Amino acid sequence: MTSRYTEILDRITAALAAAGEVFSRFTPGAIDAEFKVGHDPVTEADRALDVVLRQNLLRDGEGWLSEESADDLSRLTKSRVWVVDPLDGTREFVKGIPEFCVSIGFVEEGKAVAGGICNPATGETFIGAVDAGVRYNGEPARASSRASLDGAVVLASRSEVKRGEWKQFEKGPMQVKAMGSVAYKLALVSAGRADATFTLTPKHEWDVAAGAALVLSAGGCVTTLENTAFRANNRNPLLSGLIACGPNLQRELLGHLASHIQPKSLRSDTRG
Repeated sequence: MTSRYTEILDRITAALAAAGEVFSRFTPGAIDAEFKVGHDPVTEADRALDVVLRQNLLRDGEGWLSEESADDLSRLTKSRVWVVDPLDGTREFVKGIPEFCVSIGFVEEGKAVAGGICNPATGETFIGAVDAGVRYNGEPARASSRASLDGAVVLASRSEVKRGEWKQFEKGPMQVKAMGSVAYKLALVSAGRADATFTLTPKHEWDVAAGAALVLSAGGCVTTLENTAFRANNRNPLLSGLIACGPNLQRELLGHLASHIQPKSLRSDTRG
């Protein structure tokens, strides 16, 4: 990859490799979990991954925002910020479902410009930057070129589907596939392995920054539910939701969603 972010991509690659070493010490489906405020699970693996990611990624003058670190608001004064989720899809990890990942996003002046996501259970790695494109398991990848929702594969939050929030789309033109980890879903969209994904509930920046960077790097589109551009490193890192798709689906998908849902007020429901 030729990129002005080559050094950043090298750090991401090293961090994902170090994360893989951490994962090798744990067995998905055979690990104890505690529960944080809001009933989100956390494991020893989450914390160990946070430590190795910080060690491999963070340099002087850069900011840090991670699900597993206390939020240091000095990040707001930094032009370059790492936005990471050491283990996105902890519920799936605890249950042994192979839909979890390490999610590393790099933000410059509020824009998600580089990212790396690795699913150790499936052996999939996605790395990219906005000026260099995306590589999926080392090979160049692009977002879907599909131009119609008819038959489009749309990845849905397993939690949202379980709660019945996707029933309104059951008879629509899309093929809805439920799975865990919003970061992993975004990564699959970036590599053209699915046509689109969107979330109907609020997400934190650490859930989606890496995936947003990858989708944008792959030529895709990313917006909030209000159809505004994704921006990161906000004082409040909670977003209303996110829509991501290939470049030719954006208009139809936004129109379809506008007739079904209204953006919800921000609330601390970040499951799936």
